[in-house]
Amino acid sequence: MRKFVSKAILLALFCVGICIEASAISLTPNPIDSASTTTVDKTVLNNAMNDFKNLSRRERKSRITEAKKALKDYKKNKSGDADTNTLLLCILAILLPPLAIYLKEGEINSKFWIGLLLTLLIWLPGVIYALLVILGNA
Repeated sequence: MRKFVSKAILLALFCVGICIEASAISLTPNPIDSASTTTVDKTVLNNAMNDFKNLSRRERKSRITEAKKALKDYKKNKSGDADTNTLLLCILAILLPPLAIYLKEGEINSKFWIGLLLTLLIWLPGVIYALLVILGNA
């Protein structure tokens, strides 16, 4: 039993190390100067807001409905390849539940820590919780 617990702790620490390393890679700053792009974005945003405010009520309403449709289509197309991803994440949730939660969420958040804690305490609740997170019920 001691060997099992020690191996589980080492595996969890390994998963946390990989997750921290992956998050550090994704947090590297862009080579573009953020100050210059921020001022351009603010001016473009202000111009767009002024143009939107100058529209009639009917035109504003139609643009908002078009934006909602575009957002709905984007979400639908984004989840088009979700079957394969979900299957792979479910397999990974059985093997390494915290890593599967991290890959699904894209960040280390409270769900990741809950999954890690459940996996460290007893493996099966961690697997169940990871499957719940991946399948969207938690």
